[in-house]
Amino acid sequence: MHEVAVVAMDSVVPFDFGVPLDTFAWTGRYRVRVCGPRRTVRSELFEIKVPHGLDLLSEVDTIVLPGHDPDLAVPRQVVEALRQAAARGTRIASICTGAFAFAATGLLDGLRATTHWRGARELAARFPSVEVDPDVLYVDNGQFLTSAGAAAGLDLCLHMIRHDHGSAVAADAARMAVMPLEREGGQAQFIVTPPATPQGAELEPLLRWMEANAGRDLTLADVAEHAGMSTRTLNRRFREQTGTTPLQWLHRARVRQAQHLLETTKDSVELIASKVGFGSATAFRDRFKRIAGTSPQSYRTAFQGCRS
Repeated sequence: MHEVAVVAMDSVVPFDFGVPLDTFAWTGRYRVRVCGPRRTVRSELFEIKVPHGLDLLSEVDTIVLPGHDPDLAVPRQVVEALRQAAARGTRIASICTGAFAFAATGLLDGLRATTHWRGARELAARFPSVEVDPDVLYVDNGQFLTSAGAAAGLDLCLHMIRHDHGSAVAADAARMAVMPLEREGGQAQFIVTPPATPQGAELEPLLRWMEANAGRDLTLADVAEHAGMSTRTLNRRFREQTGTTPLQWLHRARVRQAQHLLETTKDSVELIASKVGFGSATAFRDRFKRIAGTSPQSYRTAFQGCRS
């Protein structure tokens, strides 16, 4: 089983601390444990007992650094333990201002990284050898990953789960987290989560039909006819219940299906484009990049063969 250690230090941010604990545990495929330089950690809102010391970092596959007060010095023993873990090939990820502790190790020197937008300028000033990008949800450098603040940590955890175990497992975790339909602001991400529609919602049968028929050349009129409503009413109901339009929802459903095929088959990009309902491979590549933040071939390279 994949071993994950979440490092707790004084001033740890509660949300950032809880996200990796729950998200990885939901899958049932990770053993998640908490460690730190001290057995008692104090945050502004609580005090917790830490069950493991930093020696745990020598035993795990992944280390997560939650956000903390960046004005507090990072304990020297944390820096050394992270460097030693990195030398062994351990994957290390930070959430929010956890990037400050990460950067203090020197492991991010020469690499692109991100953090909470409020701390991005300070991170860049303190660590000029790090290429700080404040405009993305997360950055994956392979062994080393960083994410922006708050909910972006959830995006990063889902990204790692998908890399480790494929889209189905990541989608289950996303549903448990009730992930939002879309992320605004041009922030690229690999994870394309299912639109959140409550069980029993009026459109649920229609969404199931659209998912099942995504490979067809569906038009707005086709969807409206199946729903038994005008296109105007359909658009309004979709906005109310899913936060998007029918065709945008359909595009995302097709991309989700394409992700699965890219991960699990050797089908060509052209064949996959046809199977999931795009009229041309060019249109498919354009839509896939806009939604998933990368090209179909790059996505396949990143995720096929990485699943356990």
